[in-house]
Amino acid sequence: MITSKNLNEVRKEIVKLKADGEDVVVRAQGDDFNRKIFENKDVDVVFGLEMHSRRDYMKQRDSGLNEVLCKLAKKNGIKIEIDLKEIVGLGVVEKAKALARVRQNIRLCRRVGVGIVVEGVGKAERRGFMGVLGASSEQ
Repeated sequence: MITSKNLNEVRKEIVKLKADGEDVVVRAQGDDFNRKIFENKDVDVVFGLEMHSRRDYMKQRDSGLNEVLCKLAKKNGIKIEIDLKEIVGLGVVEKAKALARVRQNIRLCRRVGVGIVVEGVGKAERRGFMGVLGASSEQ
């Protein structure tokens, strides 16, 4: 799991992890950083897209994901991870915002066909959570 904010350090870690044959999991940061990560074919999973302090727009959530990034993820075989342990630990207002962002990300991923990984709960809770937020059964 790579959590660094420096893009050059992240690139070195990606090369090192791929050489060892491990999955490359990267924590999302800013928009430019995320774009570079989604363009990299060696990344397997990106997580934490919905966990940021930026303000949402009037008619749309700033969920950290957009159609362009989804198409890059589909092209490069990158999955989006949702960490429920991180969301559960938030306050009431922040939790509501995070869940709304997750819901928007699920819709985008469903439209484009990007895989989603849910961490932090069991299989039954995972299926129920994804169903409530609008995911298809194949997601």
